[in-house]
Amino acid sequence: MDSATATGTPVKTASPLKIALAYCTCFLLWGSTWSVVKVGLEDLPPLRFLGARLLLTALVMLPFTQLKGHLDARTAKRIAGLGMLQLAFPFGLLFFAQQWIPSSWAALLFSTFPVWLLFVGRVLMPDQPLTPGKLLAAGMGVGGVVILQSSNLQGMALSGKVLLGVGLALLSVAIIAVANVLIKRFMTNVPPRTLVFGQSLSSAVPLMALSLLLEPHSAAQWTPRAMGAVFYLAVFGTAFTYLCLYWLLPRISLTALGAMALLDTLVAVVMGVVFLDEPFTLSLVVGGTLILGGAALANKLPQQGAPKPPESAPG
Repeated sequence: MDSATATGTPVKTASPLKIALAYCTCFLLWGSTWSVVKVGLEDLPPLRFLGARLLLTALVMLPFTQLKGHLDARTAKRIAGLGMLQLAFPFGLLFFAQQWIPSSWAALLFSTFPVWLLFVGRVLMPDQPLTPGKLLAAGMGVGGVVILQSSNLQGMALSGKVLLGVGLALLSVAIIAVANVLIKRFMTNVPPRTLVFGQSLSSAVPLMALSLLLEPHSAAQWTPRAMGAVFYLAVFGTAFTYLCLYWLLPRISLTALGAMALLDTLVAVVMGVVFLDEPFTLSLVVGGTLILGGAALANKLPQQGAPKPPESAPG
């Protein structure tokens, strides 16, 4: 992993071990969230579920957030806007999509994230050219996920709702890719705690308002498992992981960032084998090998381009 920032913004150096620990924390925790989302949707409507998750995240982060000296009006607007791109829009789409497609499909579609990230990065960050190594790493990872999920893809009937779910999931991935590139380019000077708090709060408020408007008659059952799902996703799936992610963004390449989406899919499948007695198959071995190989290659590739003076985000 390369610890240089792509924007030229000064970044405190960190040991390779610390970077590796933060990186592993992200994909290990995110790998556990797919099934938790599916469980929560059995009791809660999508917008209310996501809004409650992000509101709890903001409340958890509030005592640890230092807004003074870090948050002027212009920066606050950027954080709020990027919060909608990073959390509210894409996760709202994903939560709706997972009503109509299985978690395995959602994870598979999300595995296209490194490909989206490479192309978005190429457009928004001119010092991030496409290279054969980057394309190979992304291709290996996506191919591995397809093999990994091959058994789950068989026998799935394609209805209108399933196709809509697929489209919403792909759109959400593209939006997240744009958000991550913009944060990496413009927001590395903002402390991660401030980013996580500001983005969670700015996303939770409109989501809860939309839930009141669009889900007034949707049954919301605040069962112990629903509350457990909200708590787990808020604390471990959002607060802790996004702190690690935003700390990592200026220290790793876009290719290494994209590999996280592949590794968390592998984690989700392995957890199913270990804890849910799902079968250990040849596709797991072959797909897992390709994913690990693609991730290893992604983390070996250096960041491209020479450091440039810091840029200002458009107001």
